[in-house]
Amino acid sequence: MFEYKFIKLSTNIWNNLPKEDYQTIIAEHAEEGWRLVQIFSMMSSAMQMNYELIFERPKTDYV
Repeated sequence: MFEYKFIKLSTNIWNNLPKEDYQTIIAEHAEEGWRLVQIFSMMSSAMQMNYELIFERPKTDYV
């Protein structure tokens, strides 16, 4: 059994670059036992790209 975590990243409206450093976010979560599964991209209503990082790790309390 796995547990999942979703982190939303928005982009700068002027240059469409992520506002946060996604590499740092991935590295920090890896240290906590999370594995990056997928990066999901979606367009917002203002024609701005947003991303969702999807992480998983085994549940520790699963029997």
